[in-house]
Amino acid sequence: MTTRRIGVGTVGLGWMGRVHSRAYRRLRDHFPETVARPELVIVADASPDRRAEAADVHGYRETTDQWQRVAEHPDVDVVSIAVPNFLHREIAIAAARAGKHLWLEKPCGRVPAETAEIAEEVERAGIHTAVGFNYRYTPAVERARELLAAGAVGTPTHYRGHFLADYASDPRGGRSWRFQEAYGGLGVLGDVMSHAADMACHLLGPIDELSAERAVFVPERPRVSLEASHFDVSEDAALAPVENEDYAASLVRFAGGARGTLEASRVTVGPHVRMAFELHGTEGALAWDFERMNELWRYDRRDPDPGYRRVLSGPGTAEHGRFQPSAGIGLGFDDLKVIEVHRFLEGIVDDEPRAAGLPEAAAVMAVIGAMQRAARTGSRVTVEPLTTAPSGGATP
Repeated sequence: MTTRRIGVGTVGLGWMGRVHSRAYRRLRDHFPETVARPELVIVADASPDRRAEAADVHGYRETTDQWQRVAEHPDVDVVSIAVPNFLHREIAIAAARAGKHLWLEKPCGRVPAETAEIAEEVERAGIHTAVGFNYRYTPAVERARELLAAGAVGTPTHYRGHFLADYASDPRGGRSWRFQEAYGGLGVLGDVMSHAADMACHLLGPIDELSAERAVFVPERPRVSLEASHFDVSEDAALAPVENEDYAASLVRFAGGARGTLEASRVTVGPHVRMAFELHGTEGALAWDFERMNELWRYDRRDPDPGYRRVLSGPGTAEHGRFQPSAGIGLGFDDLKVIEVHRFLEGIVDDEPRAAGLPEAAAVMAVIGAMQRAARTGSRVTVEPLTTAPSGGATP
């Protein structure tokens, strides 16, 4: 079998940079027939401890505190970008201009206009991309797509999607970069609504019209350093204003005719990572929740005794069998990133995109931009193609 070496450079070795690194290393464990052979060449991170970890734990050949060295490295074919939003644009554009393929975490910039700039550079460079919409790769979600295509729910009529998180529910949580417009750009619209919007479009196709509103429920937070985490709790630091939204909701109309709601929050007490959907049609319904990611709930009105029934993903469901031998032995978050990187690298090898990339990110951010406009004006708006023109900023 002819193999193809793919040199990897990673920018940022925080949580997501580690997830990327593990996914590259695990690729052949789960997809041994792949011709792609990722080689961890170089990592850039400001922390000396993380750079040491990159070499000692993950096996990177080189380390640096300058991301430019990653983008310019002659042995690097793919650049993984796992840094805060305010660094996405500059690094992604530099890497694209250097001819490197990109694995970039959403939202691909601080605001939709930055996503548009990156998308334009990617198209100009003719490179392959993957964007971290990993929830769509869950085998149970892939089964839902198959059922939809087979007409199992009839004609879709309405959809409810949400991403409810509690990572910022404690008002003592620090005012990290995520809560500052200059660094985070959008609040939950970019952070988690992008996942909810991608899932909705992945299942039901484009959204063409919507209304929306946003809110800040914790208007001030303790002032902390830019490097601090929003999980860091401070009891006595001076307070500073939160500059982007804690909550967003939207009424949407899909191009195919279905109606729906999308909701996102980072301050909801109770749910941890409730990324979920319920989808109803003329003949049935489907429901899924990431907190129980290996389960799909299905209702078929044509059953003689109709009612929701739980369907566990198993070896015959998408890539489930690549990880576990039976239903009931579940996959986890990191496994979805292995599926993602497999599709990404196979697309590079075959020159045929298989992973959600910048085109999909641009479509999602067009929806997010429309939500910004609708919330700002209080009116219903049409979803317009993404452009590099500012879409009104991130402030609620």
